[in-house]
Amino acid sequence: MSEPNFDLDEYNKKCDKILEDPEILFAGLLDGSGTLLAGGYKKGTCSRLTDEQHQSICTELASRVTKRKKFNSELGHVKYSSSRRERVVIMSFPIYDKVIMIIAEPHINIDRFAFRILNTLGRQWGENDG
Repeated sequence: MSEPNFDLDEYNKKCDKILEDPEILFAGLLDGSGTLLAGGYKKGTCSRLTDEQHQSICTELASRVTKRKKFNSELGHVKYSSSRRERVVIMSFPIYDKVIMIIAEPHINIDRFAFRILNTLGRQWGENDG
């Protein structure tokens, strides 16, 4: 299900708002194939990944979000997902047929932060097909 009148400028603003958090390194809107549509790395932030590695992670994350949909009728829609690594936390927030990807510092409180992100994204997260 696609959101009618999907406004990329709105999502650029939401990603910019998310990036105001000092613990956030990356906030981006990805399409179903992992292509970055809005957002990006915080200015002055150095990625630990090459461009090719970053694209690979985006593609993999988008694929995982799509695969999780097969359990929606039994378990409900995914609101967010996260993985804590030694050096970063990576989170995904499905929005219709797209996904917000967040890369944060490793010490972040995932649940508390997820609630803040869901509030920043607004009502869309509750209406998603994710």
